[in-house]
Formats: sequence, C-alpha cells, structure tokens
Amino acid sequence: MAHENFEIADGVDHQVAMVMDLNKCIGCQTCTVACKTLWTEREGTEYMYWNNVETRPGKGYPRRWEEKGGGWVSDEHTERTPGEIPASEDYGEAWEFDHEGILKEGEDKKLAPEGGKPEWGPNWDEDQGAGEHPNSYYFYLPRICNHCTHPSCVEACPRQAVYKREEDGVVLVDQDRCRGYRYCVEGCPYKKIYYNAVSKNSEKCVFCYPRIEGEGPDEEIHPPACADQCVTQLRLVGYLDDTDGPIYKLVEQYEVALPLHPEYQTTPNVYYIPPFAPPQHSEGGETVDVDRIPRSYLEQLFGERVHDALDTIEQERQKVERGGYSELMEILQDTNPAEQYRLDRTGVFDDD
Repeated sequence: MAHENFEIADGVDHQVAMVMDLNKCIGCQTCTVACKTLWTEREGTEYMYWNNVETRPGKGYPRRWEEKGGGWVSDEHTERTPGEIPASEDYGEAWEFDHEGILKEGEDKKLAPEGGKPEWGPNWDEDQGAGEHPNSYYFYLPRICNHCTHPSCVEACPRQAVYKREEDGVVLVDQDRCRGYRYCVEGCPYKKIYYNAVSKNSEKCVFCYPRIEGEGPDEEIHPPACADQCVTQLRLVGYLDDTDGPIYKLVEQYEVALPLHPEYQTTPNVYYIPPFAPPQHSEGGETVDVDRIPRSYLEQLFGERVHDALDTIEQERQKVERGGYSELMEILQDTNPAEQYRLDRTGVFDDD
C-alpha cells in the first residue's frame, strides 16, 4: 500500500493517531478519571494510569520515567537501548480513603489517605513547574501509549504477546500469550506498559478499540474515552494516512504536531501541539521580549522541529489577526466532532 511522507508499519493497513493541543489542557484530569473508570478499576490495576496528565517541567509518572531507558539506538531499529523497570515507589501506592466513615457515618476526622503519609503519587508535583516570580511557568502534558510505528515493547517481548493490530496499528497485549516477564516494561521508553501482579500479565492503553469499532450498546463509533470526555476538546483522533483529515494536515502538511521524545526512535503516533505562553515580565510589570517557556526546554521534549512548529503557528495567528484566513487556525479551533474524530474508515479509504 502506497503512502506519502509518513511511515506506516509493515503489515498495518492504516495507522490510527491522536493529536493533543497542549494550549487547551487545563489539568482537570477528566481524561484520567474517564480512562481509569473504564479500564483500570480491577484488582491489580490500582496503581495504573493508562492516561495521566503531568505538570511540566516535572518528574512525571512514573517518577523520572525519562531516565529509565528503552527505545532504539537509531532509526534503523536494529538495536534497542537498555531499559529498566521503575520501582513501585516511582508509581506511588494506591491511596485508600475512608469515604464511608466520613461521608456516610459522620466520623469526626479529615478526609486523607489511610495508612500513613504518602511520599509520592501520580502528578505529585502538580502545578509546581519552574522559573522564578514573576516569570514562573508550567504547562500540562497528557500521556497515553503512543501506539508507535516501531514499538520497542513489541520487539522486547520474547513470546510475541505484544503486537500491532493489522487494521489500525493499535498496540495490544495478548493476555493468553503473556507470561509477565516485563521485558516490555523495560523496553518502552515512555513507561506506558504496566505489570499486573495479580493476573501476572502486562497491561496497557488499548486506544479504546471497542469504541472505535462501534462495539458499544448503541453500535456507534466513538473516540477513545479520554478524548470524548475532555472538557476543552483538546484531542483530535483519526488516521494518519487520511490525507483529507486534520491529523494528516497537522502532522504532515503544516508540521506543527510533534511526537514526544523523537530521539527514542519509536515513531510515536500520538502528537502534540507545543504550548505557547505570554512573554516574560520585568519586576516592574513591563513586558520583556523573552519566551516564558524556554524553547530549549520544549526542544528537550519535542526535538529541534519545535522551533519551526511554533514559528508556523505564530505566523498563522498573525495572519488571522490581520483579517486573513488560516486553514491551520480553523483546524485548531474546530469543535465539530465529525472533524475532530474521523474514525469511520468507510468512504475514506478505498480498500475498506
């Protein structure tokens, strides 16, 4: 099957993808709750957050995941870099609360985690950020499995339990084949695959594939729960090879949607519109022509292309301010679900 500039994994017909506009994320964690309620309320999954929202700059979840290794040495994908399994303390223990006693039985105590004072948890450093007054800064970074084109977790599994689906490139774990060796956890540089100590299997984000297949009670196609429940509609979901869709235009045509840590060489299929922020201010409150969020930090996250992406977005914004038209700005502001979530392959691809 012929494609244009983008890369589709061998044996995959179409690649589903997601773009998140970080300028719209308010850190409300609605996506996190939607995902956890739907997928990880079973025994052994208490510590798992297939979707999480981190404050950046920050240590992330699991703590300092960027230092744990994994991924590929180069874009030839012949040699993987060594990785490690995060310690349980880096995820944080699942906190227990006495909701029954306090809220229903009226016990005279404050609502707080039971069993001692916690020392770490998901988004423990929420809203801390970096910088000094009056130029401190932070932004939110939602994360799910990237459903990579070259997933190192797939290569790491000696039982071929981790695989990419042929129809849409979603990365899944065959629970019957998995033996819980956790090589996949070591291999994933984003640490977005987890071990269930009860079932003795690995688990991960499944891109809500039953929803995008229309397997719900209404037999309608729906986007993943994290996207569907987002209060600011910051996520666009579709197929990377749908050349008329917003995913393709943001990633390939305008090149403003970027993968997280491209140096890991896994070719993620989750992309981000990098964040803007007001310029810095002097102690006297005067505007200073200095970026509040240092571009050097954004480059650490999204690579060298972040400079061109930010420049392109700024140019298009100025075009609209002058009364002109910008397709890019229209895409980023569109709230029409039919365009935000282009998941019905019928009529989009001739071979479906």
